[in-house]
Amino acid sequence: MAGAIPTQVSGGSQKPQHFAFAVMTSLFFIWGFITALNDILIPHLKEVFSLNYTQAMLVQFCFFGAYFIVSPFAGMLIEKIGYRRGIITGLCTIALGCALFYPAAEIKVYAVFLLALFVLASGITLLQVSANPYVAILGPEKTSASRLNLAQAINSLGHTLGPLFGTVLIFGAAGAAITADAVKLPYLILAAAAVFTALIFKAMHLPDIQAQAPSGGEGEKTSVWQHRHLMLGVVAIFLYVGAEVAVGSFLVNYFAESHIGGLSAKEAGTMVSYYWGAAMIGRFIGAALTRIIAPVYVLAGNASLAICLIVLSINSVGEMAMWSILAVGFFNSIMFPTIFSLAIGGLGRLTSRGSGLLCMAIVGGAILPVLQGLVADSTNVQLSFVVPALAYVYIGWYALYGARRNELKTAETL
Repeated sequence: MAGAIPTQVSGGSQKPQHFAFAVMTSLFFIWGFITALNDILIPHLKEVFSLNYTQAMLVQFCFFGAYFIVSPFAGMLIEKIGYRRGIITGLCTIALGCALFYPAAEIKVYAVFLLALFVLASGITLLQVSANPYVAILGPEKTSASRLNLAQAINSLGHTLGPLFGTVLIFGAAGAAITADAVKLPYLILAAAAVFTALIFKAMHLPDIQAQAPSGGEGEKTSVWQHRHLMLGVVAIFLYVGAEVAVGSFLVNYFAESHIGGLSAKEAGTMVSYYWGAAMIGRFIGAALTRIIAPVYVLAGNASLAICLIVLSINSVGEMAMWSILAVGFFNSIMFPTIFSLAIGGLGRLTSRGSGLLCMAIVGGAILPVLQGLVADSTNVQLSFVVPALAYVYIGWYALYGARRNELKTAETL
């Protein structure tokens, strides 16, 4: 499980908490930027290595599979060396993964690209395991969903800019000839940026953290498996990340379909930024909205509207199909931080273990895109979007029923 994730910040001053929050949001930006690059990398490698959809989705399988494999070890590492060193280690691992793209492009072996992605994602996992729960406890529990929505908005800014960066440097560099060499420069730039950020964090100090002993009925539970809202939340995170990643992964190929947009890879790559940009806007709005409306109702409403938009896209053509699927990004916006905060609410000293399970559930981003790829290969790309639609059905159920007990207790403190 995850390491000593905090339940309370020591000291009464708000200034260290505000500073720590600002510092942590930079990490949200970094992993959002790098993760969104996969949406550009997938169609590029698909063309370079003449892959089918299922094979191309191994990019997401290796990337998000790292969360499942590495999360427990990341937690133990952070517990031993602390947050600052854990973050530095994560950033250096990211730099290593990015640097591996150079030899992968030189020898032109798809498996080496997948290895580089796994190493890269292992570094991001270290950042995720520490940053999400850390931000959640930097203030009152009743506003944790709002804080995470704000931090995730910065994450979405990275998601928005990442595809633009990749489109210019990968598709732009490739020009008429699609070659593996196009990935060298962008990933070397990212490796240098990760090292630079690690040096900055080496000079920083985060507020001290103390575990808070649980009290009351929830505190009497000695295992995370006894918390129903957490277990159901793990499934919700699995399906949400899987759905979000699956939709983004297929956008370039979807928009290239003649009856949808007939766009070139470069034109479609630019459109991907609208998907993540909509999520960014939605998270800024959600940060305010979840302060005045119970998060469960915001989550249920967003899941329902995401389903409606996917159904509309599946049953339409041209611009209607394009813009309806892009709009799903707006309603994805508040899902991860809201589910996360609902799931860890009331865990007390078990917060670390709960957050570790939730971070492991991000492996959904490895599974659902491959599942959608299988559907796309057996039917067509447009119909394959039924896979994320079904995931949103569960998320809507979780909001109204799965998290109800925990949310009602939290609502009493509002």
